[in-house]
Amino acid sequence: MNKAARREQILNNAREIFARRGYHAATIDDIVAAAGIARGTFYLYFTDKRDIFEEIVDRALARLGAAIERVDPHDPTRTVADQVRANIRRIVTLLLEDHATTKIFLSDVGGVDPDFDQKLQAFYDEIAAILRRSLQDGQALGIVVAGDAQLYAFLTLGALKELLCQIVLRGWPQPVDELVDKMFSFLRGGYLRVDLVPSVAPKAGP
Repeated sequence: MNKAARREQILNNAREIFARRGYHAATIDDIVAAAGIARGTFYLYFTDKRDIFEEIVDRALARLGAAIERVDPHDPTRTVADQVRANIRRIVTLLLEDHATTKIFLSDVGGVDPDFDQKLQAFYDEIAAILRRSLQDGQALGIVVAGDAQLYAFLTLGALKELLCQIVLRGWPQPVDELVDKMFSFLRGGYLRVDLVPSVAPKAGP
């Protein structure tokens, strides 16, 4: 197994251990046992438990950031509503496909490890910032009502966290298509105004 594959193997096993046992209870011994490697091999790739956790967080942020696409009202192939719905679908699919990472962020409580708390808070702050920028873009396009975009972002994040808690931690079955439809309807009844801004075809050239 080459170095890249070995690193990925350790990372994937650590993610499953963190999700199953919780970050605080998980140990390096748990990780190396699950990965089937020697403890010394672990230290060839990661310095400690925090190091591997931070990579899990950073990867999750990168995937979520890439999942949100800017809405283009001039797209002749998709309405604004379709583009917003597609963004919701990508986010929901990403979070539900990676149950282990999502469970880590939902199940670990703060107050035990200040460094852990800081990293977890930074993760949520960055997700809120991604949402805020997306909402500000929406306000500029007229598809999000005027107001405090940061407040809207935290309200959205709070609702999403609770929904995922019910689905991931409590095993509440929800088909993705149905979930996306419900979330879209919920947001459209709040700050979304996509029905008022039809897509505009691009201007013809000279």
